[in-house]
Parts: sequence; structure tokens; C-alpha cells
Amino acid sequence: MGVMRFIVSPPDRITPEMAQLAYMSGLDRIPWRGAGCLADGRLVFDREASDSGNLFVPWPVEGHGTLTLSTACLMEREIPYELPLELARGEISQFRNQLAEWQAIGLEVPEPIRQLANEATRLFAQATASIARREESAQLADKALAKILNASTRLANCYIEQAWAVRRMAHGRRPWLGIDLDSSGLDEPTARRIAATFGAARIPMAWAEVETSEGTRNWAVFDRLVRWCRQREWFVCGGPVLQFGPGNSPDWLYLFEDDFAGLQSSVSEYVEATVTRYRGQVDLWQCVGRPNTVDFLSLEEEEMVQLTAHVIEQIRSLDPQTPLVVGFDQPWGEYVGRRDVDFPPVYFADALIRANLGISGLLLEINQGYHPGGTLPRDLLDLSRQLDAWSTLGVPLYISVCAPSADHDDPLARRVDRPIQSNCSPKTQQAWAGRFLPMILAKPYVHGVFWSQLHDSVPHDFAHGGLFDFHRRAKPALATLTNLNEAIGKKEE
Repeated sequence: MGVMRFIVSPPDRITPEMAQLAYMSGLDRIPWRGAGCLADGRLVFDREASDSGNLFVPWPVEGHGTLTLSTACLMEREIPYELPLELARGEISQFRNQLAEWQAIGLEVPEPIRQLANEATRLFAQATASIARREESAQLADKALAKILNASTRLANCYIEQAWAVRRMAHGRRPWLGIDLDSSGLDEPTARRIAATFGAARIPMAWAEVETSEGTRNWAVFDRLVRWCRQREWFVCGGPVLQFGPGNSPDWLYLFEDDFAGLQSSVSEYVEATVTRYRGQVDLWQCVGRPNTVDFLSLEEEEMVQLTAHVIEQIRSLDPQTPLVVGFDQPWGEYVGRRDVDFPPVYFADALIRANLGISGLLLEINQGYHPGGTLPRDLLDLSRQLDAWSTLGVPLYISVCAPSADHDDPLARRVDRPIQSNCSPKTQQAWAGRFLPMILAKPYVHGVFWSQLHDSVPHDFAHGGLFDFHRRAKPALATLTNLNEAIGKKEE
């Protein structure tokens, strides 16, 4: 057991809830088991490991809101660290490392970005020299953080612009932008709006809606959705075929709570029925969704790995031609620090790929700004680094995204996850989409992106995450996605 201590200045800079979201990791960025709390103006982090590591913590920065920032790699010691100073050190170090990596592959970086980074470094040096005057040092560190995050944003946008230019000139595959359809169906105004925005769809085929009573299946709504997409020559992803949890798995599955063999048999019957019905009508199967975070029927982690592998093998045998992907949520693995896990998400995915089951790619869920089952707020460089880390597994990536447009209670949200920040609005949702989706789409290994919720007016997973509000009115984010889709199809002159 190791303990790391950090002085928070001013003491009310972060809340107890934000301290609980903190985690530590090693060089692989996979969280260690541990817990943070506030005590007498200090963030105290207890962990199982005693190795040197990086602290990640939500931290408010002027002009940027609350972002999950990281210290540099710190060793365990009795003397507490000054948290504002260490966060500035960490973010400056990560910026310079990313700058060097991108310059090495030919990125052209304007001089003003370097100047911003130099100003941040100068402020950090002043903060270090003023360490005896804690309040002054913290103020200088905060200014350094604001400067380096400004530089990071501009550097990320520079990368996006040049990477998009390369993708437009390439003769190979271009990424597509898609939407998750739901069982509520499509009224004419909604159908018209999404037809003008997207060229792909993910159709969940939720078991809970297909087979409300064991052995009796109704496919009518999903037949209509597949037919609608096919008439428009959209790219269709079927699935997740198997995903446990509220709204996804039928209530009667609880009969198999202590019968894994019976559960697997029932799963097999449903998978066979689904794939047999839609074989040849979908372009991609998502076999399983969120197997890394499932909390259903007291399934052990090993049982979920076994069940996931079984579903992949079954779909591959039933439909040898259509590519298969498996979905993982919380790709940063924040949940790993809060519970016993043998397979962090990237290890889980790596094991499936190495087993040669026929996986063609991975789908990562980024439900930005939700807690406890979403992704903590991140900056663009952190997003880029995490996607690059997943790309080292050597298969194409598909990304599912969602962000909140409000922070009040959502009576139709099936999950307990709620927005972390208190200033969410349709405009902040639109701003997030406009900043983050271009970075995702700029990555050459990303084949497609889905916005994971269409309507807020029907039961859904994440609060206020849809593109149409409770009254089925389009939110501003939809216009941003329309512009992005047009930009994807634009050829470089």
C-alpha cells in the first residue's frame, strides 16, 4: 500500500467529488486500484502500488472548464507535492513530448504555438521559484496551465488540419459519420434531417425489445430500420448483438442467474436467430457491447470473456464474410481504479485479437463527461494519445460518442450516469462535437464514428445525450455533424 499527498491551493479548488474521480497510473496509462479524498486542504491518494506514477485529476482551468489533467511521473515520498505546480509540470511535459512526436512525422508547427509553450514554461519556472509563497506559486502555475492548454488546443487543431488534408488526398478508405437508430422509429422530419447528415447507422437489435417473452421474437421495428437504411445505400452496423444491462437484455434472463451454461445456451439461440435473419443485410457486425464493464447476473470477469469469445466464434461461423467488431466502453479504463479487474479494457481487447477469433476491428465508446460509467472530461491531446495507444493493437477502430446537452435530471435515462459538469447545454454539446470529432476523424486507423443517441424523448442510456431533445427538436450539434460530413466528402484541390 502506497500513499501520495498533494497540497491543493486554494483548498477549495476541487470538490470531494472531484477528488474521488482522481486516479494514478504507470507508463501504460492503465489506472491502479486506489482512492483519493480531501483532508485538511490536501488530496490524499491511497493505492495498492508503491511505484512512481502519474496522478490524473479533474481540475478547473480558466478558459477551458474542468479537464482531467496529469502530473508528470512522481515518486512516492513523505513530503507532499504542490498539486497546481505538478499539474503544470505534467501538462507542459506532455505537450513537448507530443510536439516532438508530431514534428518527427512531418507536422508543420507555426511559431506562435511554440511561443505559447515558451510562455507557459517561463510561468512554470516562476511558480517553482515562488514555492515558498504558496498562493503566489499556485496562481503562476494556473497561468502556466492556461497557456499550455491554449498551446495544446492550437497544436491539436494544426494536426487535425494537416491530417485531414492527407486523408482527402488519399485514394483509400475515408471515414464515415453515422448515427445509432432506436426502436422508436423515424418520423418524417427526423428521417429527413438525419438523411441529410449521415451515411451510416448502427442498429442495436436489442434483445430486450426483440424477445420480451422467452421464445417469442418480434423483429418488425428492426426490419423497418434495416430496410430504410438499405433504401438509402447507407453503411449498416448490426448490433451490438449481445449487450447486457437495462434496455438491452430481457428481464427473463434473471432465471439464469446461477446457471451460466443455461445463459450461454439462451445467448446462442438469440445470436443464431439474429445473424440468420440479417445476414447479407448488414456491412458490419458488432458482436458484443461493453463486455469490459458488464455488471449483470453476478457474471465473473472470466465468464464474460468466455461468453464474448463464444459469440464472436458463433457469428463468424454463421456469417464468414461480414467483418466483426467488439465494443469497449470507458477506453481510458477509469473504472479499473475503483474495482478488482484482471483484464483492463486494452488487455481484454488484446486477448481477443491474439486468440485469432476473426475480429476485424474494435469499437470504442467515448461518453464524454459522464460519471461513473462514462469518460472523464479530456483535452484534445489526451484524446489523441489514447486513440493512438489503442491503435497499437493493429486493427481498425470505430468510435461511438455522446456528450450531454443539460445537467438536470433526465427521467428517461436508464443508467445512473450523470454529467460531471454543471454548465452543460445544447451549445456546450455542439462545441464538444465541433472540437473532438475532427480529431477522431483525422486518425487514419479510424474507419467510422457513430453518435450513440438519437432521441431524448424515448428511453436511452445517457442523460440528455441525444441529437433531438425531449420535444424531438434538433439540437445545434446536428448542424455541426452535417458540416463535418460534408467536410469528409470534400476533395483536396
